[in-house]
Order: sequence, then C-alpha cells, then structure tokens
Amino acid sequence: MTTPAPRPVEVTLVVGSARDGRLAPDVAGWFRQVAARRDDLVIDVVDVADTPLPADLNPNHPHTAALRPRIAGAEAYVLVVPEYNRSVPGPLKTLIDSFQTEWLAKPVGFVSYGLSMAGGVRAVEHLRQIFAEFHCVGMKDVVTFPRILEHYDAEGRFPAEPEGAEAAAKLMLDQLLWWARALREAKAGRPYGT
Repeated sequence: MTTPAPRPVEVTLVVGSARDGRLAPDVAGWFRQVAARRDDLVIDVVDVADTPLPADLNPNHPHTAALRPRIAGAEAYVLVVPEYNRSVPGPLKTLIDSFQTEWLAKPVGFVSYGLSMAGGVRAVEHLRQIFAEFHCVGMKDVVTFPRILEHYDAEGRFPAEPEGAEAAAKLMLDQLLWWARALREAKAGRPYGT
C-alpha cells in the first residue's frame, strides 16, 4: 500500500516593495512561475503595494483584519525584498509589525535584489533578525539578484538567464518545505509554546 502524498504546503509570497517604478512584481512573477511548477505547494501572493496598512499598527484596522487570515493561514513565507539604503523597505516592515502570533514558528525564505553587487543581502540579514523575534526559521540559502538591471534581456524579459536563479529557487524551496512539513507535524502533536 502506498502512502498518500502529504497535502501541499501553503506558502504566502510577500512582495515587499511599494515604490513607483519598482521591480518587485517582475521578480515575484518569475518566482511564482517557478513555484507553480511544483505540486507540493500552493502560493498566495500578498503585495504591500495593494495592502496599505496603518502606520500606527492598529490591529483592528479593516485592512489589517482582512489580511490577518491570509498571514495566519500560511505554513511558510517567501519574501521578495529589495535593499533600500542597506535595509528593508518601510511598507514591508509595517506589514511584518502589523502581525505577531500569525508569524509564529514558521519557515521564511528570501528572494532579494538590488542595484549593487550586494543583491539585497543586507536587507535579508535584517529580516533574519526581525523574524527571529517570532521564532521563525530563516532559510540558509536565498535567491539573490545582484545588479538587478543586468538580469533583464534586450526585450525586457526577466531573468535573462534563468537557469542559475531557478536552481537557487529550487534549493531554497526544498529547504522551506522540509521545515514547513516538519513544523506542521510538530504542531499537530503539540502546539508551539505549550
């Protein structure tokens, strides 16, 4: 008798930039296409540009209340994050700070980019510290696009050479789903923090 495949992991893809002229939709769109080829996950996209949250972090604000079930229902997260002034975009930090227990003890993966050779890794390092507050597990391997403008081809397609990026995405997603399934089983036996 064969064991049935575990149900797909519910992954929320957070598009972390709201600036005019942002490249985040291109990066997130590419990542979503890569993830859609897998049958072991389902993706829900939360875009900070479409989700204006109050600066005072009011938990009862209608936008916050509407987003809460989507953040809470995810078993894992992937953040698409640019590096702005060596750190995290403000709207992304507001989104993170608008929730608390919803993030608790879940795995987080990162897809970063930037105009410099750093490729957004400084923003990722800040996010690792932020998510550690919620007892999240940050994936060791990340997908980075240094000098992001060089990843577009002459017709504006992104990424111009997808093979390396797809391999990095597979590695990160394999890690993310391992942690998500392990934490799913652990929490089924005993809720986290009890």
